[in-house]
Amino acid sequence: MVYIILGEGFEEIEAVVPCDILRRGGVQVKFAAAGASKSVIGGHGITVVADVFTSDIIPSEDDTFVVPGGMGGVNSIKADNKTMRLLEAAAKKGSFLAAICAGPSVLAKLGLIDGKHITCYPGCEELMGSAICETEKPTASDTGLITGRAPGSAIDFGLKLLAHLKDEKTAEKIRTDMVY
Repeated sequence: MVYIILGEGFEEIEAVVPCDILRRGGVQVKFAAAGASKSVIGGHGITVVADVFTSDIIPSEDDTFVVPGGMGGVNSIKADNKTMRLLEAAAKKGSFLAAICAGPSVLAKLGLIDGKHITCYPGCEELMGSAICETEKPTASDTGLITGRAPGSAIDFGLKLLAHLKDEKTAEKIRTDMVY
C-alpha cells in the first residue's frame, strides 16, 4: 500500500498528482491524515478527505510512505508524534520512502536521509540534515528513497514512483496517456 501523508497546510499538487498517477498505473494508494481530522486543508484551501489516520497504520516492508511538501503540512507532520513514530517504524521495517519539496525535511528530522542523494525545494537545503542536496534535479533516487523538487515536479515525481512500484513500461504508458 502507498500512504500519502497529509498534514494541515500540505501542498495539494504534491499529494494529489502522485496519487492520481499511481492509481492510473494500478497502484493502491490511501491518503493518511496526520492529526485528529480526516478532512485535511491544504496550503491553498483545498480540503482532501483522508482514507485513514496515520495512527491506525501498521507499517510493513511492502508499504511506501510519501511526504508532500508545503511548510504548513511539513510542520504539522513534524509536530505529530504518532506520525513521526510511524515513519520511524516504517523505515525500520524496510518500507520505501518518498518525499517532495520541503517533505524530505520530515525524513531528515528522523535522520532517515543522512548521506543520501536527494532533491528538494531550492532554499530548503539547510533543513535536510546531512543529505546530499541536488536541487537542480526534478527527482532523485537513492536506496529506499525517491525525492522530488517542488510543485512543478509533481508529475515527474509521480511517474518516478510509478516506475519504481510497477515498472518503466507502465510509467511510460501513463506518461503517454497523459500526453506529458
